[in-house]
Amino acid sequence: MTVTETETETAAAAGRRRWTGSWPALLARRTLALVLLAAAWEVLPRTGLVDPVFVPPLSQVLAAWYDLLLSGQLAEHFEASLIRSLGGFGLAIVVAIPLGLAIGWYRPVADFLSPVLELFRNTSAVALLPVFILILGLGEPSKIVFVFYACSWPILLNTISGVKTVEPLLVKSARSMGLGPLRLFQKVILPAAVPTVFTGVRLAGATSILVLLFAEMVGAKAGLGYLVQDAQFNFRIPDMYAGIITISALGLLFNLLLLRVERRFSTWRTV
Repeated sequence: MTVTETETETAAAAGRRRWTGSWPALLARRTLALVLLAAAWEVLPRTGLVDPVFVPPLSQVLAAWYDLLLSGQLAEHFEASLIRSLGGFGLAIVVAIPLGLAIGWYRPVADFLSPVLELFRNTSAVALLPVFILILGLGEPSKIVFVFYACSWPILLNTISGVKTVEPLLVKSARSMGLGPLRLFQKVILPAAVPTVFTGVRLAGATSILVLLFAEMVGAKAGLGYLVQDAQFNFRIPDMYAGIITISALGLLFNLLLLRVERRFSTWRTV
């Protein structure tokens, strides 16, 4: 082994140690930020700087959250929202990714569908909610289709972008090695587009929760959106904040899960 190789390995090992050592500091900083937020939420209402009627101390909110959990109401609302969100989100993945791959890779498909896509991509999902309710009613189908429509666009547009922005040199190199269109798509285009596709999937994951909450506030008898609105109307302010905290936790859970799935499908990338 040469001196240069030894120095390179030593530098790489030092870099790995610095990277590993940075995790405790990063975790401490993030934990400190959450602790400071929780402390401010607890102290400001108790000191009168914030009206405790409208922003109760965090301890009261956590007590309300625990009461909702013991009564079974929180689990009921959480389950209803999770099923609706996952239903629309999963359906969007199944439909939007293959469609985006086809549009991005096959020019005739893109030319045929582009006018329709340009029309509907600029139409807000919230504006179409009354249409979904009129056609599908106030039951579960309208909410799932509403989430499906809202989630489809981030996935579809990012998938199209991921296919179209693949490095041209990679495509030329693969073709020069004799890869046919199908093998080229499987071995080059699809793996290169994965990071962009998952960006859309993660955006859709957040969207699935946000739009569902709106739908549950319009017409539902269960769900986290219904819980927040019902608590507000009946002036159960701690319950309202407990629902909001649960929504935030659900969004965080979605994001962490999608990050793990993305890493699983992107193992070829340099870490």
